[in-house]
Amino acid sequence: MSVARIDARFAQLKAENRAAFVSYIMAGDPDLETSFDLLKGLVKAGADIIELGFPFSDPMAEGPIIQLAAERSLKNGTRMADVFALASRFREADAETPLILMGYMNPVENMGYPTFAEACAKAGVDGVIVVDCPPEEAERLIDALDAADVALIRLITPTSDDNRLKTLVKRTKGFVYYVSVAGVTGVKEADAEGISEAVAHVREVAKLPVVVGFGIKTPQRAAEVARIADGSVVGSLLVDAIAKSLLENSPSSTKVLETASLLAQAVRNARN
Repeated sequence: MSVARIDARFAQLKAENRAAFVSYIMAGDPDLETSFDLLKGLVKAGADIIELGFPFSDPMAEGPIIQLAAERSLKNGTRMADVFALASRFREADAETPLILMGYMNPVENMGYPTFAEACAKAGVDGVIVVDCPPEEAERLIDALDAADVALIRLITPTSDDNRLKTLVKRTKGFVYYVSVAGVTGVKEADAEGISEAVAHVREVAKLPVVVGFGIKTPQRAAEVARIADGSVVGSLLVDAIAKSLLENSPSSTKVLETASLLAQAVRNARN
């Protein structure tokens, strides 16, 4: 299904007049088996779409929380083959929830575009966000992803002017990810009122749903964003719950899924 699975989920959400709760975790943090349990658990907790990070040693758009998650994953020996195997296991257990891979160009380049795209399709991955892939250099990657029916999903920032926006959304599928704050993940907080006009403009230009991330730290903030966007993305808060569980020597999944459930409920009820 791939891109169709993303489209179907947003159509369902639109019919229910609610935004998506989009959750993010890093593959292999704290280990691959826990990641698998979390993927399944996040759906039960209310995640509508899941972003699965693939670890890279220099995640330049990430704040300290996700940087440390990437370090933990790499220290455990997580490789791209493990990420795809994890995605495949999840897809065997869940045929409906869109799964998006999120990471950086270096691992993609190392695999080669056709190999990467084919691996995504085979594993049941619906879309990819490649943070440091400039649109001017993306054509060959997009060609490979299109051939495999996998969406390339773009990040739009507050500094993207209209000319840049039109370039960024060209050949984008599934949805657009609006970065609510200038800077890295997990540091500043999103201001729903302040980005409302920008989100509406991006939606009009892209002709796609717009989800918002990079600054949602509480259920209240997730709900505020859900009222003006098509989805609220939460990553650092969930990943930080894993880190805290490791410090407390308690099961990682418990704290993460409790947090996810509160976020999902807030997003689900935001427009009521």
